[in-house]
Amino acid sequence: MNILVLCTGNSARSILLESLLNHDGKGRVTAYSAGSQPAGQVNPHAIALLSAKGHDTIGFRSKSWDEFGTDDAPEMDIVITVCGSAAAETCPIWPGAPLRAHWGVEDPAAASPDQAEAAFADAFDILQRRAEAFLAAPLETMDRATLQDHLNTSGLIA
Repeated sequence: MNILVLCTGNSARSILLESLLNHDGKGRVTAYSAGSQPAGQVNPHAIALLSAKGHDTIGFRSKSWDEFGTDDAPEMDIVITVCGSAAAETCPIWPGAPLRAHWGVEDPAAASPDQAEAAFADAFDILQRRAEAFLAAPLETMDRATLQDHLNTSGLIA
């Protein structure tokens, strides 16, 4: 099952969830991340946090969602957007037939320097609880409607 995690800048939240799904999914899912307006680099706080949590951080980069719209890109089964509820934020929309869910989290990269570490930890914790809830189900045997309901419910966990 391929999952694309989308956000605007692909530097923090989408990177965190990509890593969580791949790490905790243990091969059951393959997660990717991208952004509609990539920041150009992964936020150093995201890399430091993932490393401290024992996640492999090799190969992460901020990339455009255009990379996943080509003919040779992997076909996505699920697209999850993680943009927060801030009014000024634009959340990308993914065309096509994959299941879709919104797991909004406030942008830790927008925190002040003295609040950044706590903001990243909070975002990670919320996304981890959602990823764990999602991965706890028998995803491989769920029909499309049940999987969509489970995806939506998992995204409501705070």
